Amino acid sequence: MAFLGRHDDLTLLDQLWNKKEAAFLILYGRRRVGKTSLLTHWLKTSKNNGLYWVAEPSSIHDQLRSFSQAIYNAANPESPAPPEFSFANWAQALQQVAILCKEQRVALFIDEFTYLLAADPSVAGTLQNVWDHYLKQDNLLLVICGSHLGMMQRHTLSYQAPLYGRATAQIRLQPLPFGITKKYFPTYQAHERAAIYSIWGGIPAYWERIDQSQSVSDNIRTQLLNSNNLMQSEPRLLLQDFVSEPHNYVGVLRAIANNARTQKEISNFSGLQQGHASKYLGVLQESGFVERRVPVTQQERSRQGRYHITDPYLRFYYRFLSARQAQLAMGVQTQVLAEIQSHFLEFIGTHTWEEICREWTLRASVAGDLSMMIDHVGSAWTKHAQVDVVGINRAEKQLILGECKWSPKASGRKVLSDLVAKTNEIVPKQGEWTVSYLGFARGGWTEPAKDFADEVTQNPKTAANWKSSSVQLIDLDRVDIDMQKWTGS
Repeated sequence: MAFLGRHDDLTLLDQLWNKKEAAFLILYGRRRVGKTSLLTHWLKTSKNNGLYWVAEPSSIHDQLRSFSQAIYNAANPESPAPPEFSFANWAQALQQVAILCKEQRVALFIDEFTYLLAADPSVAGTLQNVWDHYLKQDNLLLVICGSHLGMMQRHTLSYQAPLYGRATAQIRLQPLPFGITKKYFPTYQAHERAAIYSIWGGIPAYWERIDQSQSVSDNIRTQLLNSNNLMQSEPRLLLQDFVSEPHNYVGVLRAIANNARTQKEISNFSGLQQGHASKYLGVLQESGFVERRVPVTQQERSRQGRYHITDPYLRFYYRFLSARQAQLAMGVQTQVLAEIQSHFLEFIGTHTWEEICREWTLRASVAGDLSMMIDHVGSAWTKHAQVDVVGINRAEKQLILGECKWSPKASGRKVLSDLVAKTNEIVPKQGEWTVSYLGFARGGWTEPAKDFADEVTQNPKTAANWKSSSVQLIDLDRVDIDMQKWTGS
């Protein structure tokens, strides 16, 4: 499979390499998101002088010996070190990197840095000391890379971290965007690629498993419903990066996947006390697998926060597969697949389609394709109303309200009239606001819906502290084409 996307990340690596002085990059992100592929692809295509070393989950002594031999062998390619060779300590081993930089610029990539931190947290302080006194004067591009988000942030990025302020740049590598899917999966239609994205997300390692000669349903059956398939163990492996006993965390994730959104709802579904549920939610938030969302129109401390699983595969697994392991172990695939298919449209519409539409809204604003520039996009809700897409510009008092429908049939006028009717509930009470509307529908829009959109645009709605400006109707094909244009290069 061709290496696609990551243009900005590769460009940054080029820029850091071309600096005249030492450069230090911190690269982190969820497991299998493509960090190693990014680094090795850059080394292969740039043909620059580089050394890639990956830590393993072993003792600190084993890790030091492995790193020592890699450094020694790079400096002495004609006489490799004996198997038992090791420098005395990490400070000495890291100081030897300077030898590699005497005659030419060198890129040193230390992957899975969090395995080092797990074995000996003092390694971060040692690296900071050696960087300050030796390496930052060398002709070096240093990259440390890790998957444990919380550990990387605590030991490298937070104000109290030993390495705080040392990095020249940092990258939190994100999953590939939906706009890339057309190049990865050229044989699938847009709605099929949205279905794939709703399960496997933007994780390249997952995409490589998909057989494009098969339908999405067949891929679900062969890739996910086989009890001995590697994807069945993936949630456990992801959680084990952060916790040693995942059982209660699984209960929390299963609760959220089944629409428990508040601490109380999660506690009731999982059987955990609220105090314990709060602790597990904190760890899951630190891992990046769960986030607490608040209405875009309110402050972060809002008491209306709701919890969501951010990782599409974990969301799919704990919604459809986690509770059916006994069936899958017995080879009962047909019933599980039927259950997935009966709820799949709703699942895509509730999660992935809304997320794609929010991303489209933000990117369209940046591209100038909307009537207003917005600062932030999310959703908003009250006791009486829920709006799927909400973009806000607080300084200009501008608001975008959007409704998302994933039905293959064209959506009608009532969808839009209901959206407009929610405006009073969502618009902040302070200030005079301008509101525009977006309608996202997989199957497009009926003629009465288009007539209503024209009517509202030509005869704006008004209320005590807001007035409407326009209604824009968008279908899946438009979203697909735009996202390819904005993110597919």
